[in-house]
Amino acid sequence: MAEPRDLTSDAADVASWWQRHGLPGLFDVHVHFMAPRVQRAVWEVFDSAGPKVGRPWPIRYRLADEDRVELLRTMGVRRFSALSYAHKPGVAEFLNDWARDFAARVPESLWSATLYPEESAPGYVGELIAAGVEIFKVHVQVGDFHLNDPLLDPVWGLLEDAGTPVVIHVGSGPVANAFTGPEPLRRVLASYPRLRVIVAHMGAPEYLEFLELAERYPEVRLDTTMVFTEFFSEASAAYPSELLPRLHDLGDRVLLGTDFPTIPYPYLHQLEALEGLDLGEQWLRSVCWDNGAKLFGETRSATPPRDR
Repeated sequence: MAEPRDLTSDAADVASWWQRHGLPGLFDVHVHFMAPRVQRAVWEVFDSAGPKVGRPWPIRYRLADEDRVELLRTMGVRRFSALSYAHKPGVAEFLNDWARDFAARVPESLWSATLYPEESAPGYVGELIAAGVEIFKVHVQVGDFHLNDPLLDPVWGLLEDAGTPVVIHVGSGPVANAFTGPEPLRRVLASYPRLRVIVAHMGAPEYLEFLELAERYPEVRLDTTMVFTEFFSEASAAYPSELLPRLHDLGDRVLLGTDFPTIPYPYLHQLEALEGLDLGEQWLRSVCWDNGAKLFGETRSATPPRDR
């Protein structure tokens, strides 16, 4: 775990970065907060470089919930999700109850929830939508289920009608299995074309296929989580440079995501990696604030920096 002085420096570096770009702060749609015993279990998987991870993965921000919230506040991450993900039947409602309480005590967080293909899913998803939940998370690489499982048909319909975004980890990184890849999402979108999907990690490593889905379906978005970082490039998951012009053109549907706290490098590195793409100041400001703000109804907007 990083020394406290390092994390203080991390916060100052991040705040300086977004201020330099004329942002009101950062809007991060891919942040994890989970019930403590679940969070410990997840970190143990990363510590062991288990089969779902496939490589050493040190955790830079291994802190208690309240310390992580305070660090995000000091960094200037003004809005952030608190994503949990169900890995088997019968746990989603427990995770969702904890996330509801977290959202109630942390006003900057998006009220987040998860789901799993099970008979009870339409009931609890419908209740959460009616109560005002803001975002869902689905992780098929961990959960080992098909996105087009018939048990999820009514769930996708509820989410499509409500316009509630769902972050879906369906790309084959970091370790592929029988449930990952673009085809499962392609099948779901064929039936539910208005579903507000946020593709986690831009669908790494199948970047082209998921970019094409975003180009085809106007409610599909991509989050930048870990993409363009050295950690991803070292794992042979580098983003193809020839796709950057198309990513620029899709700039209103690309969202900042980071995977905080379970990242092996300073938070700033993701921001500098995006800046290094040289896709323009407006693209960068849209990704880091405006697109998330528009999707989730935040009234503050980015303004061009006064001095560059």
